[in-house]
Amino acid sequence: MFYIYILKNKDGKIYIGQTNNLIDRLRRHNSGLMKSTKFGLPWGIIHSESFNTRFEAVKREKNLKGGQGREWIKNKFR
Repeated sequence: MFYIYILKNKDGKIYIGQTNNLIDRLRRHNSGLMKSTKFGLPWGIIHSESFNTRFEAVKREKNLKGGQGREWIKNKFR
């Protein structure tokens, strides 16, 4: 199983990613091991979706990182 996830930190910053192990990836983000999220700790998962293939997950991740996806996130989670 593959997942896309949306993280939010205490300052309201958003991070979008994909993984095959959601719990481990969140732990890595919050341990400061991830260059992209080591500033602004802690992070929490505000949304996730599961997919059968990595291709589907990457496609959805790209969608969420685009204009319409960012707008959807803004309207739903801010």
